[in-house]
Amino acid sequence: MADPWNFAGPVAQHNSGPGVVTLVDESTFAISSSAGDISAGGAQGLFVRDTRLLSRFEVLVNGARTEPLAAVTDDPFSATFVSRCLPAPGRADSTLMVFRSRHVGQGMREDLTLRNFSDEATSCTVELFMDADFADLFAVKEGRVRTGLETGEVKRSISPPDGGGPDATSARVTYTYRRGGVSRGVEVRFAGLAGISPDLATFDVIVPARGEWTTCIEVGPVIDGISFSPRYRCGEPIERATPTERLAQWRRQVPQVETDHPGLKEVIARSAEDLGALRIFDPDYPERVVVAAGAPWFMTVFGRDSILTAWMALLVDPDLARGVLQTLARFQGTEVDPRHEEQPGRILHEMRFGDAASLSLGGGSIYYGTADATPLFVMLLGEMRRWGVAREMVDELLPNAARAIEWIEQFGDADGDGYVEYRRETDRGLANQGWKDSWDGIRYADGRVAEAPIALCEVQAYTYGAYLASAHFAFEVGDTATYERFRAKAAELKVAFNRDFWLEEKGWFAVGLDADKKPIDSLTSNIGHCLWTGIVDEDKAHQVVEALVSPAMFTGWGLRTLSSESGGYNPISYHCGSVWPHDTAIVAAGLARYGYDGAAQKLIFALLDAAGAQGGRLPELFSGLDRAELDMPVGYPTSCSPQAWAAASPLLCLRTLLRLDPWIPYGKTWLSPNLPEGIGYLRVEGIPLAGSRVTIEVGSEVPGGVAVEGLPPEIEVIREPRRPSTAV
Repeated sequence: MADPWNFAGPVAQHNSGPGVVTLVDESTFAISSSAGDISAGGAQGLFVRDTRLLSRFEVLVNGARTEPLAAVTDDPFSATFVSRCLPAPGRADSTLMVFRSRHVGQGMREDLTLRNFSDEATSCTVELFMDADFADLFAVKEGRVRTGLETGEVKRSISPPDGGGPDATSARVTYTYRRGGVSRGVEVRFAGLAGISPDLATFDVIVPARGEWTTCIEVGPVIDGISFSPRYRCGEPIERATPTERLAQWRRQVPQVETDHPGLKEVIARSAEDLGALRIFDPDYPERVVVAAGAPWFMTVFGRDSILTAWMALLVDPDLARGVLQTLARFQGTEVDPRHEEQPGRILHEMRFGDAASLSLGGGSIYYGTADATPLFVMLLGEMRRWGVAREMVDELLPNAARAIEWIEQFGDADGDGYVEYRRETDRGLANQGWKDSWDGIRYADGRVAEAPIALCEVQAYTYGAYLASAHFAFEVGDTATYERFRAKAAELKVAFNRDFWLEEKGWFAVGLDADKKPIDSLTSNIGHCLWTGIVDEDKAHQVVEALVSPAMFTGWGLRTLSSESGGYNPISYHCGSVWPHDTAIVAAGLARYGYDGAAQKLIFALLDAAGAQGGRLPELFSGLDRAELDMPVGYPTSCSPQAWAAASPLLCLRTLLRLDPWIPYGKTWLSPNLPEGIGYLRVEGIPLAGSRVTIEVGSEVPGGVAVEGLPPEIEVIREPRRPSTAV
């Protein structure tokens, strides 16, 4: 059995046809062709909670597949697939079109409509082929459904509600699967049938002249014998379904952006849409909204991804950060369990559902193998305090932050050298436990792959941020001793980091220290994260910036994860030369923090151009090929899209352009917009800050160049950027 946490092989192709469409609502998603068909044998399907419920869902008219014309996705969870039937013998054009309106959410609803543009009625047979294999998401992704996965026996049954036979006009086909104590199923419900079998539903149709015929199909999960209704039900208004109402509410509350830069406005709007689609609502705690990492493969909670996404999305909705922190605190490690890398105080890496017995987050299995989620948890809690939101929630989670710090000091720094290292506890799980967690993601400059234990540069930077947050928490309550302790720990870590990680002869920081405490000397984007948290000494910043925006790192679309001059560089690898939007956005924020606005804007506009070339959406990653070679980004084959921290990256870029850094408990907000020549006017209305909705307007025609509305009067606006020295 392959280890799902550390799979290093090829990934199954999404689709064998001319295109792929992914629809997503929470942990339900559907992958199909551009005609709407889910074909067997690949990675397509309808998935609910990491299990593929439908592995086939294909429509044939008169025994033939239809010709796809368009796939329109108005919402992240719905699409209309338009195709035409093959022309009748002797005719050049078809007069019969097929419209498939699909909505996903805890299952699926599909309205199947045939429209006849002929002056004569048209008779035809519609066949819907279906199947279910209940394959685990990992098995589908890795292409081992047929060879490596013991799926057990799938049983099929037909249940006409009125006691009719196989030719009943209404029927329900049920597929069930059992392995040990785990029982799963899916129900497919039909009306207007001519015939039904376990894998085929048939409709004999007469479509009136200039008229249409329609039917509705429902697909719902069955968990341990309990049937769950899909969120979209046949016969009920679409606009009243839960996903539609939630998205409408989300659209009403997100800040509105007005600017004379059309690309920026388009990308910000798409980012907000994607984040809205990736939210997960736990039935056990419906008030806690979290964000899934990305569709299709990571529709679940990730520690690092969720925290960084929530941080970047504070400009839009602090409730994401609130839900993420509360949920991660709920599952914070309590015991030592090498099988799942759990340790007291540790924040989880990933939650998977698979055989989980419920539709709530509490039913999942958890893997804790990450070095950075725990300090990032404390950092985000501190950032929530700085934004002046959810004060009671932050107070409630301070004990969780204290336990996270204990993990950093005891388990993270197991050898007591002051640095947080990682090494997996068994031969399973992730060999690398930073954000570049592929097996070969951390390399020396000569291309050798570094082996654990490894102290990553950005993990030390996050730890520095966690110590500072802890110091300020203590300062607020007058705990001088604790404040001085964490202030000193942050200062000591900064001194040591700038001594031990700095490569004087190269002019950049090592990506990490190896087991012998020797620098791993390749040039990587990781060092830009160190600028973001302020751990870098200012006298070294200029050289770091020059290295980061050099041709070896900057592609014109964003930053490579690994320098093109380093051994092991591969522009179409996962972590050794590709471009990740969130990575570039964080580095841009770091450049701006140290006063290098021009370099920061260079990266920001590269991302905006990359998004514009990809329909306004930034995928999880794309290749590191240079913009001078090709005039559009080259995609990575299995990149998630939409993906959470990629979607949130433009929001961090927007904050970086505004140079907005609140510190509400201290009665201050740094605000010093520095717009490039490409933006003459920018207005962001409805920023949630200090318990209010704040509007920031920037432009040459604005009095003073900057106007702020809605900020409480006791908050002083400091019209200069916050410098790294402000941190301690």
